[in-house]
Amino acid sequence: MPKRPAYSNLVKVIRDGKFVITGELEPEKDYDIGHVLHSAEEMKKTGKIIAANVTDGPQGDAYTCSMVPCYLVQEKVGLEAIWQMTVRDRNRIALFGDILGGAILGLKNLLALTGDHTALGDHQRARPVYDLDSTQLIDLVSKMVDDGTDLEGNEIRGGRPQLNVGCAANPNSNPREPEILKVGRKVEVGADFIQTQTSFDVDDAKEFLKELERFNTPVLLGLFPIKNYGIAWYFNENIPGVSVPKEFLTALKKAEKDNKGNKQAKYDAIDKVNLEFYVPFIKEIKKTTKAAGIHCMAVHYERLFQPLLKDL
Repeated sequence: MPKRPAYSNLVKVIRDGKFVITGELEPEKDYDIGHVLHSAEEMKKTGKIIAANVTDGPQGDAYTCSMVPCYLVQEKVGLEAIWQMTVRDRNRIALFGDILGGAILGLKNLLALTGDHTALGDHQRARPVYDLDSTQLIDLVSKMVDDGTDLEGNEIRGGRPQLNVGCAANPNSNPREPEILKVGRKVEVGADFIQTQTSFDVDDAKEFLKELERFNTPVLLGLFPIKNYGIAWYFNENIPGVSVPKEFLTALKKAEKDNKGNKQAKYDAIDKVNLEFYVPFIKEIKKTTKAAGIHCMAVHYERLFQPLLKDL
């Protein structure tokens, strides 16, 4: 399909050929989202992170809706948001209404996701919806933005939403070809950019990025700096299709054990482990691939932003 205009700053910067960094914010079961705004402020201070994803009920938990934090991050902090939207909880009527509402509020980026099943979350009796899949959600956004209609062809009065839409891709997929075909369908119906799930293997990531080049669509590779051993262990044991390298796990565990009782020394040691792993990783991706940038999922790990990104 013809290239959609760059409505968001994110897509404008990508199309300018700059290597971009996006961050991630996670409102949880919060009435006060001050911590989300603080994290967004720390991202903006880096001068490197140009937009931040706001998650939508990750792992199927009942969390604060993503639309409102997106709006507040843009209005109060001045950092562009990437609005994650899952098809898990809403039918096509609700999705249409939310997309239109978010566009009215000035949101410019939407990341279309399936969403983790409710069986994984804290309301396991909740009924998932999945009226549309994530590809059909992108098609809905395309019809709203490009044609000014809903899925049934009914016209949106007073103008069209101005949004760019992205899709997700899983570099850990095995076998890989079905995942590549899924991404291709999403690009075909209008995805402007791709953000991948987290990768811990630089060679595997490079192969995946090479496979995605066929779609001529910018890709941001997902990386997940980990602020303590417990998170790394949980991630390794419970997130399907992802394996945290044994040496990374061991190094985090040792950093905590060797500095038990000294909070600052422990933080410094953990940061060192992450920097030694991710700085060369990012430099290798930037130097040897056509990746448009990095999606850095360092949630609640603000202190790592500056040292991780200072040389990019």
